[in-house]
Amino acid sequence: MSRFEHIRHKPPTPLATPRSIILALAPMRSNVNLSRIVRLCGCAGITKIIHCGQGKVDREIARDAADYVEVLQRRSLLPVLKQLREEGYRMAGLEQTTGSTCLYEYRFSERTALVVGAEREGLSQDELDQLDDVIEIPVYGQPFSFNVATATTMAVYEYCKQFPGYSAAQ
Repeated sequence: MSRFEHIRHKPPTPLATPRSIILALAPMRSNVNLSRIVRLCGCAGITKIIHCGQGKVDREIARDAADYVEVLQRRSLLPVLKQLREEGYRMAGLEQTTGSTCLYEYRFSERTALVVGAEREGLSQDELDQLDDVIEIPVYGQPFSFNVATATTMAVYEYCKQFPGYSAAQ
């Protein structure tokens, strides 16, 4: 018998409780990026995204997550950030700024709103002013930043690593 055997479509690991993270996205220029982030959330057990703008989820990219993840559409990000703060979320932006904390060192709060900027523009100064923390992912070559869906995946992976959410018995 082989030491490793491929398992096609292994069932998801059940979470003991729903994830307490929500993603708040600035308007995405690319529906592909939005759809990849929806798929990421489905795989990570994140049930809600707030997307500002007119983006559409491509079901061929998002796959089953298009049915699992609730995507709330809003017109602009600033009122969303104020509402999430009122609901008790810690506001953590994903951006390159002065005073940011490296993702490798950042300790997420379990109840986090991960705020993600648009592909080219990032987060505006008004949006940055609403944040408690800014998380930065170091870049060691060119180009100067990661794709928005890739960066979001890295941050969500780190959140899930810090809060696995499954029963220790598994």
